[in-house]
Amino acid sequence: MIELGNYNTLKVLRSTSVGLFLGDDEGTEVLLPNKYVPEDFEIDGDLEVFCYLDNNERPIATTLKPLVKRNDFAFLKVVEVGDFGAFIDWGLEKHLLVPFREQGIKMEEGRSYVVHCYLDEETFRLTGSSRVNRFLSNEEVDFKINDAVALMVNRKTPLGWEVIIENKHKGLIFESDVFKPLATGDRLTGYVKNIRPDNKIDIALQQIGAKMLEPTAKMILERLQENNGFLSLHDKSSPEEIKTKLQLSKKSFKKAIGTLYRERKITIAPDGIRLL
Repeated sequence: MIELGNYNTLKVLRSTSVGLFLGDDEGTEVLLPNKYVPEDFEIDGDLEVFCYLDNNERPIATTLKPLVKRNDFAFLKVVEVGDFGAFIDWGLEKHLLVPFREQGIKMEEGRSYVVHCYLDEETFRLTGSSRVNRFLSNEEVDFKINDAVALMVNRKTPLGWEVIIENKHKGLIFESDVFKPLATGDRLTGYVKNIRPDNKIDIALQQIGAKMLEPTAKMILERLQENNGFLSLHDKSSPEEIKTKLQLSKKSFKKAIGTLYRERKITIAPDGIRLL
């Protein structure tokens, strides 16, 4: 079955004047226009293509890589606002429509928004929506503390940064746990810090507890090596200075340099730490 809005591995059936016709195991065919045909194709060979509807609402294949696929989220720019909604650039020739009804706030040309791409079952068209909460659920959460998870930053809140977890759930990085610049649309790895009784998920940008010490100490060692074996930071440095230079909390920094000191990898002096 050819899935619109996703990548499909299809067999090359025949070459024509307009392009290659590709097919699946169920006998469904789709055109790959000439401008997307690779030089090294083979009849009866396989090609991985992205399938969607063209400007005439016909299924079509492309070797272009879209910025978002079906059931995923992305931070995309509005290129035009028309009578039916906002059209956003998702990396393909035909722009993705976000109807007015799917806009959490009125979209403006030239601005970017977090958008979810889904298949509208009534129109059978790929559609965008900035009402992202409709596509997230924390009813069933199958994580453990310190699990590494894929994140996309959604928006800034008074408490911190709201994030989308594994394209399924909503979480929060509290401001006190942010030690590097974040922006809407950023993709990064985070760690499950806490799962509350109501299944709200707290996220940290570093592993917590004992697991955090090793990568943090390693990072400080790397910074020392990059700076000729010296950093002008020590256990009396201010939290703001440590956060600015290393994007760490003072507590994490002190634990890490304590580990490095016990392992006889650094010395701690009044003016900073030195690599042995």
